[in-house]
Order: sequence, then structure tokens, then C-alpha cells
Amino acid sequence: MFSLARKVFGTKNDREVKRYQGIVQKINSLEATMKALSDEALRGKTQEFRDRLAKGEALDDLAPEAFAVVREAASRVLKMRHFDVQLIGGLALHEGRIAEMKTGEGKTLTATAPVYLNALAGKGVHVVTVNDYLASRDAKQMGELYGFLGLSTGLIVHGLTDPQRREAYHSDVTYGTNNEFGFDYLRDNMKTELSRFVQRDHNFCIVDEVDSILIDEARTPLIISGPSETRTELYVKVNAAIPGLQKDSDYIVDEKARSVSLTEDGISKLEKRLNVDNLYDPHNIEYLHHVQQALKAHVIFKKDVDYVVRDNKVVIVDEFTGRLMPGRRYSDGLHGALEAKEHLQVENETQVLATITFQNFFRLYKKLSGMTGTADTEAVEFKKIYNLDVVVIPTNRTLIRKDEQDEVYRTAREKFELIADEIAVAQKRGQPVLVGTVSVEKSELLSSLLRKRNIPHEILNAKNHSREAQIIANAGQAGNVTISTNMAGRGTDIVLGEGVRELGGLYVIGTERHESRRIDNQLRGRSGRQGDPGRTKFYLSLEDDLMRIFASDRLSAIMGRLGMKEGEAIVSPMVTRAIEKAQRRVEEQNFSSRKHVLEYDDVMNQQRQVVYARRRKILEGSIDTGFMSDAVRSITEGILSKYSPETSTAKEWDMPAVVKELQNEFHTAFDADKLTTGEMSVAALIEPIHDQVLAEYNKKREQVGDELMKRIEAYVYLQIIDQSWKDHLRSMETLQDSVRLRGYGQRDPLQEYKKEAFKMFESLMVRIEDETVLALIRMPPPEIQYEDAPQVAEPDESQLNFVHPDAHAPTSNAQGNTGQDDDGMIYHGSRETGATAARNVETIRREQEKIGRNDPCPCGSGLKFKKCHGRLSGETGV
Repeated sequence: MFSLARKVFGTKNDREVKRYQGIVQKINSLEATMKALSDEALRGKTQEFRDRLAKGEALDDLAPEAFAVVREAASRVLKMRHFDVQLIGGLALHEGRIAEMKTGEGKTLTATAPVYLNALAGKGVHVVTVNDYLASRDAKQMGELYGFLGLSTGLIVHGLTDPQRREAYHSDVTYGTNNEFGFDYLRDNMKTELSRFVQRDHNFCIVDEVDSILIDEARTPLIISGPSETRTELYVKVNAAIPGLQKDSDYIVDEKARSVSLTEDGISKLEKRLNVDNLYDPHNIEYLHHVQQALKAHVIFKKDVDYVVRDNKVVIVDEFTGRLMPGRRYSDGLHGALEAKEHLQVENETQVLATITFQNFFRLYKKLSGMTGTADTEAVEFKKIYNLDVVVIPTNRTLIRKDEQDEVYRTAREKFELIADEIAVAQKRGQPVLVGTVSVEKSELLSSLLRKRNIPHEILNAKNHSREAQIIANAGQAGNVTISTNMAGRGTDIVLGEGVRELGGLYVIGTERHESRRIDNQLRGRSGRQGDPGRTKFYLSLEDDLMRIFASDRLSAIMGRLGMKEGEAIVSPMVTRAIEKAQRRVEEQNFSSRKHVLEYDDVMNQQRQVVYARRRKILEGSIDTGFMSDAVRSITEGILSKYSPETSTAKEWDMPAVVKELQNEFHTAFDADKLTTGEMSVAALIEPIHDQVLAEYNKKREQVGDELMKRIEAYVYLQIIDQSWKDHLRSMETLQDSVRLRGYGQRDPLQEYKKEAFKMFESLMVRIEDETVLALIRMPPPEIQYEDAPQVAEPDESQLNFVHPDAHAPTSNAQGNTGQDDDGMIYHGSRETGATAARNVETIRREQEKIGRNDPCPCGSGLKFKKCHGRLSGETGV
């Protein structure tokens, strides 16, 4: 019944494509009119559209005309005319959907029409891609088109200054990488002046290779962090205790979940080797953590598969593309465990200062869309996480590529020998071959087999990706053999050389199935672009990871019953279905993993939005210190309650102790006799103390001046927010680790995390207000001079004794996605590029001797410097 209905009415996708085709007919009907316009008249359409928008016309109403203008402009400027299917893809992008378009269908040009239409509103359009090369290429090429139509184009890449970034973000169209956009958002929300923000509001975004960015990289949050104390000797000590542990007897491996756990025997062995009585005693939690990470490093993570060692550093290999990610570190001590395993210097771990997942960053946009050659297999995830629908766009020309059945062999050795022989045959007849491998190790194994057969070839993997675009671009030339880890080179077309079509086009060979069908489809999609001939085939073995973990038992039994000999393969649709079923299971697990990360980050995100919104209000000058009165009452009540006969075991008031603590807290002189003349109760005493404290503060405000005091309040408030938020992030990280153990007590860790996080956040907000109030109230009156004090007569912000958080803002190294500056600030990203922040903090000249943290504070309060103005300034010594 369902299949009959589909035949009669078509699928939902069919109906959407048909609706778009109706709009394309309108666009086509305008083509002759647009062709008749002069260049100046065509360019003038931009201002006409803007005027119509200003009068209330909707973008949707302008779409047919705007798309027709872009098509004509592209024909004149780029010598490229949009195919109808590219216009369909553009309409899907404009409506905030994902356009799945096969490789070679021209996604870069497809995006220009919706980019132009949405840029007319003047709020900015972001086009995001996976690396600097593609962002630069597309911005340069498509920027000519936008420039012809009167729009400005900006480019965000590694190494720009803040003014350069601000200019790029304030262009009509901005190209850049996901990491750069995300890091700029985090850095903006660490700045102390609104004028130094580089980004505008997040209006409309088109994500190129959307599956790579929103799915594959979604498990890795962007992090800006600073150095923290690390006991590196523990990594070395624990690492030495791991070798010799036996699988199954000392530890159990779950390859499906990529996890490892100790058995009772393993625990006993490690306790003896580490000289620890009880590894699970709360006092030994640090040992236990290091043991778990060291086990992962030795058992789960493989050299030349998950990481490589280069220049005496552990460098992560991207599991989906095979690209190196220099500078990025695995979190939670795992990277240090890998360094210890490889007998390298263990680098210090870091403390998180700002973080966001790609899911929550891209959900900031009012309208989000994306394009890729492979999205439909992840349609459920796109819908659930991002509320994005996938529209499969028809190809411009009929796909004639031949996708052959998988061949399955018993061992990996015979499989690779047969692949090498197959490559030799194809190369001899001149047909180009592109071979996809899943790891550096496998690509080099195949390379060695080809060298034995004297077959010239190019190899592109994590150890050699500097010539990536060039290698991939030449992969379609006659007789060329290219070995590439997974989908390196995405975004670069493989154009067939002369005579290659007659030889059958590009021959794509997969050396094993990836855990995601989407990655396999990406590899297939390199062949057969724009109606070209092509051929694809996967060669598998029962020793492949996917087969061994998920599908080998059943297939091995089948091969045994068939009496298959070495070198013989099983080729059957049933085998293909079994493999795809295994892939779906892994995809479900990966989705669950990403959803798990997001569920925890959603809690963090709500808190992040509150804190960032409060910072923004302060920077906009709308600081509200109305909480001062309540905070003073609350702090006073806490002190009084400690000494009150009403709320403590004391039989009468200890007024000397009360007065001493009040003076220490508020830096205000109180008269004990005056306080004891009236009713002696907590409620009665709060008001006179509260009134005196605020009266003293208002007196300082009059002396300093209202304008300068507002600026001082803003800086103090910001500094305390930033320091408290940093501490809170560390506490949240610890909380997430601790709630995992509550699952053993039949409690839902996520619910426990939400509950505890809510309490912690409430406490954080109260603490921020209390500390801000105390810092302001303790600030000495202007007639008391102390080193680096704010000078009333000199309102220059650089003279205020409040360290700008941007003094520690990160600047990236030349490595790209993760950087470290002179202060040790580090940021971790998903790939390719890192972050750069300008420093605008002037050096404060010191004219007196340095004051130690434990020396008396020079303001005369009687407190140690660290407890008084040292805490106010955030310094360890002046």
C-alpha cells in the first residue's frame, strides 16, 4: 500500500523538488529580460531589491528575480551558467535546508544565488567550509561575481588581525572555516570592549561539506584554554605499569564502544606495581584516572591509525579524512598518556577558559543551511539536532557510473595482493585508479605492494598532505594511480584526462568499508561526475575492523560451508546487505555518542548564553548594580548569624568579633556602641550596617564621579565574571566526570548532571554578585593612594588596576587549528586552522617594590594583599 502511494503521489523529496522546479520555470522565464540589460542596469538590480526589501517586500518574493540576476551575472563574469538543478539546490539552501548534490554538480556555484539573495538584507551571510584553501579559493572566485553585483566579500583565515577580521565579518558575504568562525565567537566573548568584537549577529549560514562539519566534527568541541598544573611524573609512572597486562585476564576490551575496563586480576596487579593499597579509594582518584587513560592509550589507540609521531610530538589523525591535526590534543589526559606510551616528553595539560560544540555554535544562526554530496544517510540526525531537512537534488546529467558488488576474502593479505594485481591491470590499459584506504598504515602497505610491481603512484595520507589539492586534481589523468586515506581532497574536482572516458573513466577502489555508509558514498562519488563514465568496487576481508567486530561470524560460517579456498571471494547481495546492516549499527552508536555530547553541552550552553548576555550588557553600558543592596544585606546576615544567639550556640552577642569581621569584609569602620543601642536581633542590625556600607560607597562615588565609577564598576564586574566563569568551567568538567559513576547506583548520570549543574550555576551567579559588591566596596577612597590605583584625574582605562582578560587572549602558532601564545594560552579545534587575538593592553609602569601575595595590602586595610587588592586585581603580586 505504501509503495503504491509513493508511485502515485511521489515521495516527500519528489514533491519538494517539483515545487522548486515550478520556481525555476519563473527564473527561466526572466532569462531573456536579464540578458537584455546592460552591465550597469544588471548591477542596479541590487539597489532596486534593497529598496523593495526596505518597503516590506519579503525575500521569498524577490527570489525568482534575484536568482535570475545571479545566473546572468555568473554567465558574464565567471563564464558559468547555473544549471536548473543548481537553482533547485540554491532554493533549498535559501529555505534553510541541506541540498544533497552529487560530486561534480557544482555546489560552489549553487550557493551564489541564495548567498546574494540573503545578503541583500544587509545582515551578512557566512559561507563555511572545511579548510583555508577552499575558503580562499571560493572567496576569490565567487567574490568577482558578488563584486560585479555591488556586494563586498570578506575572507576569514588563519593569521588575521582583529581589524582585518572585523572588516571581513562586516562584508556582505564572508567565507571562512568552521574553526575560525567558532574561535572568533569565543574570543569575542572574552573581550572587555564592545568595539573590539569582530563578529556581527549570526544571520544566515551556508555550510559546505555540511556532513563533515556538522556530523563528523561534532564530537570535538572548540576549546580555548590556558595552562594548568600537571603532575607529568604520574603519566610516566602509570605508563610503566601497563605493559605485561593480558587481554581478557587483566582487562576486557569492547571494540564496538572503543572502551577498555580492568578485571579484578588487573586491578590487583596495578595496585602492586603502583604501590597503591586500593585503586578505587577516593584518595587515589588521580591514579585511577591516569590508569584508565593509559589503558586506552595502549589498547585502543593505534600508532599510524589514530595518531602519528612527528617531530617528537603525538599528532592526531582525523578519522574521517586521514588529515593530520597538528597542535590539537586529546582531552582529559589521554594525550599525555599517548606521549608517555611513545616515550616522549609529556606536555602540561590545560585549563578550559571558553568552549562550545559545533552543534551549539551553528544553532546560533537565525537560518542555517548546508550542502554536500552525502547527507541523506544522516537525515535523521540533521533533523533531530539542527532541525534541518535534507533535499536530494537530481543530477544535471544521468549517472552512468557502474557500482560493482563487494568482494569479500578470508584474509587482509590476500585481499591487498588482489587489489595490487587489479591496479596493475587497470594501469596497464591506461585507466586512472583512485584507491581509498582507512589509515596511514594501510595506505603504506598498499604502496609497498605497488612498488614491488613497479607501478608508479601518488600516495596521499596524513604524512603527506601538503600537495593534497594538486594530487587529487591529477587523479583523473590517464594511467595515474592515487592512494588516498578516505576522503582527502574533498572540494577539488577530479577531471578526466584525454581518452580516459573511452577507457571507462575513473576506477575507484575501496580497500575496506568504513563504519559510515556516507564515507563510502563519498569515495564512490569521486567517479562519474557530470555524466562521466566510471567504475567503483570495494574489496573486503574478514579481518577488516568493521567485518571482524560486527559481521565476521556469520560470513565466516558461510565461507566455510562453501569450502572457499585462498584467493577466492564471496560476491553476493546478501553479503552487501549484511555489511550495510553492520554500518547502520555503527552509525546509530556514533549518533548516540554525538547526541550524548550535545545533551551535556546543552546544559553548559544555557549557562554560557546567560553569562555571555550579561557580559554584553555590561559592555553596552547598561550595567545594573541594583543587586548591591541585596548582596550587602545577604553578606551582613551571614556574618551576624554566625555570632547571634538566635542562630548559633552562643548565649549572647560577641560584638567585638562581629565588628571585626564586618570591618574585614566591608573595609568600613563600625561603632559597636551604636550597633548595640537598639534592638539586638539579626533583622534589626542588618539595616544600620547595610545603610552605613552603601552610604560610604556613595560617598566614594561622589568623590570619584559617576561616569568614572560606572567604568570602574564595569571592569570589576567583568573581571569577576570571567574569573568565576573560568573556575566554573573547571568545576563543570569535574562534575561531568563524577556523575558517570552514579550510573552504577542506578541513577541517570545526565539527570544528575543537570540537577547538580543547576545548583552550581545558581551558586555561581550569587558568588559573582557578592564578589563584585565586595570588590567595589573595598576599593579605597581617592585620597588614599596605593600602587596602580585608579587615578580619578586620569580616566584612561589602561591606568585602572584591573587586568584586562584580553591580556591573556590566545594567539595561535603556525600550526593552525590549535595555537599557543607567550602566556601559554592554547586553543583546540577540529582541524586546519586556529585562532588569533590582538593584544591592546598597555604595560603598567611599577614605581615601587613588588608586593608579595602574603604581604600587608598597601591600602591600609590590615589584610594580606592576596585577600584585599590583590584579589581585586587578580594579580599574584604587584
